[in-house]
Amino acid sequence: MLVINKQLQQKLTLISFGILFSSSQIMAATDLTAQENYLKARVKSLEKNMDHSKHLEPIEKSLDFHGVFYGYLPCTDCNGIKSTLSLKQKNNYLLVTQPAKESSRETYEKGKYEWNEETHKVVLTSKDTSNKRQYEIKDEGTLILLNSDGSPMSKGKSEEYTLHRSDSAKTREVHIH
Repeated sequence: MLVINKQLQQKLTLISFGILFSSSQIMAATDLTAQENYLKARVKSLEKNMDHSKHLEPIEKSLDFHGVFYGYLPCTDCNGIKSTLSLKQKNNYLLVTQPAKESSRETYEKGKYEWNEETHKVVLTSKDTSNKRQYEIKDEGTLILLNSDGSPMSKGKSEEYTLHRSDSAKTREVHIH
């Protein structure tokens, strides 16, 4: 009889620990949910008093001017150069060019760009060679390649040196020939 009582006591002890342990997990999960709900409600109440319009305006005008530009530029020893210029956030750029020749490879150039609203120019500075390229900003969807000194490539032929922004061109077919 004494042995049965000890076994019964052990089983009851294990059952009570199991109940306590599972209830503490349930309480912890409930507490966590309550804390999350409280924080969400607090954030919502604080947001009502905040002016979010400042977040919508870019800090610099250059942050507003980014995108992918496509074009087919003239070439002296080939039929043209397919060019893709990607102006990214944080003033980074990627320029991909490919001469229109049989088995010609694409070349990649990365670097930083500067936007000058007064002169209406974008200046690209390569990371590898420190070469600078300049583009005239005709409008938000059009860039015109300039000489290294900032002068037009050839008078009256600026349309031949033009890159069009992908969302302003009707299709990417501008780039693919």
